[in-house]
Amino acid sequence: MARHSELVTVKGTDLEITKLSLGSAPLGGLFQKVKESDSDELLTTVLDAGMRYIDTAPLYGYGTAERRIGRIVQKTTRPYVLSTKVGRLLRPGVNTELDKYPDASPSEEIYFDSTPDGIRKSLHDSLERLGVPSVQIVYIHDADEWVEDAVNVVFPVLAELRSQGLIKAIGIGMNWCETAAAIMRDTDLNIALIAGRYTLLDQSAQSELYPLALKKNVSIVAAGVYNSGVLARPERGSNYDYLPASDEIIARAKKIGEFLKGYDVSLTSAALQFPLRHPAVATVLTGAANASEIKANIADFDKELPANLWREMESAGLIEPLN
Repeated sequence: MARHSELVTVKGTDLEITKLSLGSAPLGGLFQKVKESDSDELLTTVLDAGMRYIDTAPLYGYGTAERRIGRIVQKTTRPYVLSTKVGRLLRPGVNTELDKYPDASPSEEIYFDSTPDGIRKSLHDSLERLGVPSVQIVYIHDADEWVEDAVNVVFPVLAELRSQGLIKAIGIGMNWCETAAAIMRDTDLNIALIAGRYTLLDQSAQSELYPLALKKNVSIVAAGVYNSGVLARPERGSNYDYLPASDEIIARAKKIGEFLKGYDVSLTSAALQFPLRHPAVATVLTGAANASEIKANIADFDKELPANLWREMESAGLIEPLN
C-alpha cells in the first residue's frame, strides 16, 4: 500500500484515517476562484486514490467548501471520514472577505458564537450544507481568543454529542501552540489539527504541544506544512504564516531546498513528509484546488526519502533535533 493511503487509527476511537488527508480551504476558493468541475474532479481523485479523510469548515468559502464536498460524498461508494469545525457561523450580511474567498456569497457574513446554542447551530448548518446526517470529527476552530469558553462551554457540548454517538471524535483546529496546549491540558480530546507549527521552518510544536499530545493520547493532524506557501515557492511574493515572507525566511527556505538537491529530494516532498517524523503525528493535511495539485502532492508524499535525511539536516543545522 502506498504511503498516502496507509491507515491510522484516531486515538480513543475506531476511526481510521489515511496518512495523507485533504484540507478544503483551497477548494473553497481561497484567494482564487475554483470551477465547480475542478472541485468535483479534485474530490473524486482524492477518494479514488484511497485518501479517506477530508477536513472542512464553515469559514472556507463561507460554506462553499462544505457544499462542494457534500455534492461528491453524497454519491460516492468510497469510504470516507469527514471533519468540520464549530465556532464560526454564517448569517445574512455584507461579506467583507470576497478578496480572500471570491467564490463566496457577497450577502453572507461570518460571526463567532461559542455559546451552546451557537455550537449546535454551527454543526447543524454544516450538516445541511454537506447534505449528510453526521460527520465523524468536530473541531473547535481558532479558539485562541476564547480558550476558557472552549474548555468550559464548547467542549462539554461536543462531549455530550460524542457520548450520544452522534460524533466520533472531538478536536481543536489551531495555529498556535500555547493556546492549543491550554485547551488540550483541560479537556479530553481525541485529535488536534495544528497548522504550521511542525514544518521544515518551524518545529515549535515539539517542545511542549506534541509531547502533551502523546501524554494525553491525542492524535495530531499536521497542517500548513508549506507555512502558507513559502516552502512550496521560496521567492519574493510568497507568504509565511499568512503574511508576506521576509527575506530571511525566503533565504532559509532556499537554503533547505539547495541542501535537499544533494539528496535528489524536492523541497515540497520533504515538506510534506517531514511531520511524520514525530510519533504524535497521525496524518498530514494538504490543500489543493484541482486534481493535478493533489496528484503532485500524492507523488511527493509517496516518494521514498533517504533514511538518514533528517539526521543529516540536523547535523547541518537546518532543523532542530527530534526531542
